[in-house]
Amino acid sequence: MERQSDSSELIPGLPDEIALECLTRLHYGTYSVASDVCRRWRHLLQDREFYYHRKKYGFTRKAACFVQSIPVLLEPALSDAKPEKQPKYRLSVFDPVAGTWDKIDPVPRYPDGLPLFCQVASSEGKLVVMGGWNPASWEPLRDVFVYEFTTRQWTQRVDMPSIRSFFTARACNGNVYVAGGHDESKNALRSAWVYDIAADEWSELTPMSEERDECEGVIIGSEFWVVSGYDTDSQGQFKNSAEVLDMTTGTWRRVEEAWRVSGCPRSCLAVGQNCSFTSWAGVEPSVQVGTCGVDLGDRAVVTGSGYQGGPPTVYVGKKTGQGQNGKLIKVDTPFEFSGFVQSGCLVEI
Repeated sequence: MERQSDSSELIPGLPDEIALECLTRLHYGTYSVASDVCRRWRHLLQDREFYYHRKKYGFTRKAACFVQSIPVLLEPALSDAKPEKQPKYRLSVFDPVAGTWDKIDPVPRYPDGLPLFCQVASSEGKLVVMGGWNPASWEPLRDVFVYEFTTRQWTQRVDMPSIRSFFTARACNGNVYVAGGHDESKNALRSAWVYDIAADEWSELTPMSEERDECEGVIIGSEFWVVSGYDTDSQGQFKNSAEVLDMTTGTWRRVEEAWRVSGCPRSCLAVGQNCSFTSWAGVEPSVQVGTCGVDLGDRAVVTGSGYQGGPPTVYVGKKTGQGQNGKLIKVDTPFEFSGFVQSGCLVEI
């Protein structure tokens, strides 16, 4: 596509309302090229209102973004060699409608692999990566990076206010809500913060009533649910309660018996009707271990292994008319996307 000069018209010879509808229908994969046509196109494609215009008329695409280990292809002569002690991770995107996989370029400062146990969240066509451990030194990090799907570029943002690991992070309406986890001394946390992606600013929220290390979060309507977790003095003893933040008023409420599953809810939490929570682990014999489920609204993508150390399998399940999870169907996965999935989130681009 040849670069064009800036014009008063979005597309020369067409009324702007018709040109807007043409650009609305562009697949997000073309945005990095389209953004280079002229400044007006670039500003439009990156505009928050344009994103919501596309979403309103059904032209955004929902996909699952995974923190996934990079498979190692051994030479035939080295087939008996042991894999690397610590796997390296990258970001993969799976579109279940098109059946396509894609790789996201490495995060700046960590070109050889993502920070271990980093958290990912997405809102308004952007992907946020925060925290985790330095993959070389295992030191906890406060780094925050934002990926713009329209330009396929990363920017480093202001650091997290404090060091925390194994927290939950979920995004809604341009904000990322962070809660729980533990600090550098392994003390479980009840503090919570919200990060404004556009303003690049952090604001402290009212703390939860209890410490919640290794909790799991989910956005339901205008509420941020923080499910289960455990206290500093009871590591591994996961609570059955949850705390719910009203994102409009900033107030929390406690819900008893929210998590009735034995074990950790991270990555495997499934949302049923009336805010009932279950686990994706065990719904299929092939997803017993290392289970990760990503809810895309009308369907879910689930991955896991049948046994410890076993190869991961990817399934897609469509929702029924009542909103319940339907039968899972196995997906053929290219080798380069066959690595273990540590966590994931919905991206709507």
